[in-house]
Amino acid sequence: MSKKKKQNKKKTKKGDLRAAVKNLFSNNPQKTYNYKQASAALGVSKKSSRLQVEVLLFQLSEENYLNEVSTGRFKLLMSPGNIIEGIVDMTAKGAAYIVPDQGDEDIFVAQTNLGHALNGDRVKVLQYARRRRHQAEGEVVEIIERSRDQFVGTLEVSKDFAFLVADSRVMHHDIFIPLEKLKGGKNGQKAVVTLSEWPEKAKNPIGEVVDILGNPGENNTEMHAILAEFNLPYKYPSKVVAAAEKIPDEIPKEEIKKRKDFRDVTTFTIDPADAKDFDDALSVQKLKNGNWQVGVHIADVTHYVRPNTLLEKEAVNRATSVYLVDRVVPMLPERLSNQLCSLRPEEDKLCFSAVFELNDEAAIENSWVGRTIIHSNRRFAYEEAQEVIEKKEGDLSNELLTLNDLAKKLRSIRFSSGSIDFERVEVQFELDEDGKPLSVFFKEARDANKLIEEFMLLANKKVAELIGKNELNPKDKRTTKNSKTFVYRIHDEPDPEKYQTFGNFVRKFGFEAMPKGNESISHSLNRLLDEVQGKKQQNIVETLAIRTMSKAVYSTHNIGHYGLGFKYYTHFTSPIRRYPDMMVHRLLQRYLDGGRSVSKEKYEELCDHSSKMELRAADAERTSIKYKQVEFLKDKVGEIFDGVISGVTEWGIYVELDENKCEGMVPIRDLDDDFYQFDEENYCLVGRRKNRKYQLGDAVKIQIAKANLEKRQLDFTLAD
Repeated sequence: MSKKKKQNKKKTKKGDLRAAVKNLFSNNPQKTYNYKQASAALGVSKKSSRLQVEVLLFQLSEENYLNEVSTGRFKLLMSPGNIIEGIVDMTAKGAAYIVPDQGDEDIFVAQTNLGHALNGDRVKVLQYARRRRHQAEGEVVEIIERSRDQFVGTLEVSKDFAFLVADSRVMHHDIFIPLEKLKGGKNGQKAVVTLSEWPEKAKNPIGEVVDILGNPGENNTEMHAILAEFNLPYKYPSKVVAAAEKIPDEIPKEEIKKRKDFRDVTTFTIDPADAKDFDDALSVQKLKNGNWQVGVHIADVTHYVRPNTLLEKEAVNRATSVYLVDRVVPMLPERLSNQLCSLRPEEDKLCFSAVFELNDEAAIENSWVGRTIIHSNRRFAYEEAQEVIEKKEGDLSNELLTLNDLAKKLRSIRFSSGSIDFERVEVQFELDEDGKPLSVFFKEARDANKLIEEFMLLANKKVAELIGKNELNPKDKRTTKNSKTFVYRIHDEPDPEKYQTFGNFVRKFGFEAMPKGNESISHSLNRLLDEVQGKKQQNIVETLAIRTMSKAVYSTHNIGHYGLGFKYYTHFTSPIRRYPDMMVHRLLQRYLDGGRSVSKEKYEELCDHSSKMELRAADAERTSIKYKQVEFLKDKVGEIFDGVISGVTEWGIYVELDENKCEGMVPIRDLDDDFYQFDEENYCLVGRRKNRKYQLGDAVKIQIAKANLEKRQLDFTLAD
């Protein structure tokens, strides 16, 4: 062998060793090695090769690949390119995916590499060198921000120590509680625990009890547990309640002088029968020119809740009222939500109003927005108003029939302009005094509901246009791109790929979702929703259509509201129960008074927080409904029901019962007549031998096998 060939061979071997050393550190980023430990890990035993390893360690340190943490001991120096920030999305098995901020591929993190990161935490993750065709992997190297520090669960108390076993399926660590931190909690009770510390090498975090919720199975305990599980408040701080109680009832005369007086105009509210917080009222009167003046009057919450007060800070934090199956957890203390701000009958109330002049065809000929005082003549429940509309007689029948006629015309105009007609059946429970479900009933939107909805939409749209179109000062020649900072309710267009998948699915049932001829997607979707009315696939198609759509959120960056077909839309009409509406009221008055624009960054942060809290509240509401569904069917184990397949996954099929809309799962392990595989594209399970299919939308008979209240889970088996 020539001398040159020998040199090349040596270089190759050295190159291989260098690569091996780099791989050792990149695959073990948290470990430190000296040259002896690195050599042993690499299986290098010859003295000359071990010396080469030592040299390589110092070279890689000079090249900023390694960091010499102490004399002769090295650790991977992580480059910014390998570090990614994201949110932990924990799986039920204990591993997690990190969802990156920049929308790149999720990074898989094994349970052993999570450190002390928990579901929802913002973390820094070191992404490992990518293996070909493999899922991106990494490990958590820093917890930037905890998503929560309080957990709800069941106490396990022994003689010397205690633990909280968390209710959440994605909290895989029991929380150790020193006995002196139990706050009187007893074994088996539900409690809320806050994390106090988590020593680096400890398997379990350490916490202390902050509240005892009560015994499992009791209605109040379980509802409070659901709120705590979603990190939602279930009671008011005493200081906030005291601040609300100090607000006087009387409206000062000087305040009345500043407002338009609608107290002599016929005005009324229409709300659910059990409602106590009346956000909105309608007034109507015929004008001399034959047109109709319709006032949409909204509770003037910001008159009472001032900036930088305890009440304001609490409203910001909560951002929304939470509607569970048996209760409302209000955003504002009851003194405000049910008394001072609520537009109760036969009481003078302060409002922020949008007033419209409409002709008989519901075309808007004039409008005005500003602060008012009203006096509601009558409080209607939806059922009462509906009876007047149907019978065409009763209290304020002329006013109700006029508004109903105008609302129908407004609705027709809206749909012809591209608004999508989503009408979902709402499941509600009849509960006894202890919260036990006695029966299930379905609530559908009727004319009285649609009447209110239409005028609220009109007011929300008009207020958004005032700012977005710069209509407050039409002489200002600035473009709408430079309009003042405002809070919008935005809804993006559906993702084309998702919509195509949806279209392919409904075609299997003989329906067409894709546009025909000159149709837009919104018009084709309305056509589809109309066609499925009354068909067995109606609920499935409507559910999938909603899932296909983007989610509506709050933002200062207006892109319009696709679902409604509005270029400008906001939330102005429910300030008692939504903080964004309070923001809208404040900004609108500021700009009506000629004030300058506010900081977009500050309001975008508030919008983002409000959107997140709204999503959290919706999740809590669904969980409370699920709990009542399981409780309702607990004594019906063994009974057979008709249902429709509402979901298909690789672990089983979900079935929604026709009679009560309760949903449970048939595990794939119980489908023992064949070996079933999940066909994701066609939303079905297919038997390998007999080719039998269980497809989304199929009618099936099931038997209730198990109702697990603790897990809020229904297990079904297929009935022959």
